[in-house]
Amino acid sequence: MVQTQPARSRTLEKKREILQAAARVFRRHGLQGAGMREIAAEAGMRAGNLYYYFQNKQDLLAFCQRDSLGGLLELARRVEASGLPADQKLYLLITGHVQRVNEATPGSLAHLEVEALEPPWRDEILPRRDRYEGMVRALIEDGIASGVFRRVDAKTATLAILGAVNWTVKWYQSGGRRSAHQIGDEFAEHLVRGLLAHGVPFRAPDVELPAFEPVVDLAINPAEDSAETQ
Repeated sequence: MVQTQPARSRTLEKKREILQAAARVFRRHGLQGAGMREIAAEAGMRAGNLYYYFQNKQDLLAFCQRDSLGGLLELARRVEASGLPADQKLYLLITGHVQRVNEATPGSLAHLEVEALEPPWRDEILPRRDRYEGMVRALIEDGIASGVFRRVDAKTATLAILGAVNWTVKWYQSGGRRSAHQIGDEFAEHLVRGLLAHGVPFRAPDVELPAFEPVVDLAINPAEDSAETQ
């Protein structure tokens, strides 16, 4: 049965609530040690009700990956459309990435666990990760071409940046001494400064991107998912 838009919105909201509970279980027991019964109990649900929203843990992990990657791809599109110089674009991308994976996507500890996904979920998620990596790499290549960044290997620089910002999900604590926004700003300054060409001053952008909104497609099962518009 096809859901109406209000029903889809309520389903999305409930799934994200479940991810909040799953995040707490992941931190206590690790991703492999977290079971659906533990997640249901943390969410205050019966296990049978949880299976209405997620058919198994693979389904839940895929939803988390979709939510984070959907947000990151939208972030990259907003950054690209900003018209700013490459160094300021990269600053916004890094700051936004840290916020997305630590605050906007519940349970994003699972964002790192693409290797834990099995086919066909993994076959669906990997192209999205590759697309986002390609957008980051293109931004760095543009900065090199314009003389803003040093002549570095763009692929290596991309992997170094993504490795740094993704790893924050391992240690970031919501409600801690610094917000994800503050940590993102600090990471952005360190990482952008490291790429600047000789004589190019560091310039933090004086604009902020709009707040994140959930952008995940609810059709999680790859067998039911239509091809994404390029």
